Amino acid sequence: MKIAIASTGKTSDSQVSPAGGRAPFYLIFENNKLVKVISNPFRIGGGGAGFSVARILINEKVDLVISGNFGPNMLNALREKNIKVKIETGKTVKEAIENA
Repeated sequence: MKIAIASTGKTSDSQVSPAGGRAPFYLIFENNKLVKVISNPFRIGGGGAGFSVARILINEKVDLVISGNFGPNMLNALREKNIKVKIETGKTVKEAIENA
């Protein structure tokens, strides 16, 4: 299973980001191993961040996205491609991946 986690930093010791579209980073895991770190180019700027981030994650072919929250555009774009979502708050990325 390929999992993307919204993160405040670049490591698994970072906190799960409270925002999906504006998360500073996305950490991509395969079989519970960190395989890629994506710096979110849409974390600052105008509207449409959630949809744009969803497109990046769809292109990464993830099966599950974990974040502290999801906006409606991001949620709809992910669900349209049958990508599961999970809300996790107050946890590190490592804790979130262990509970995925």
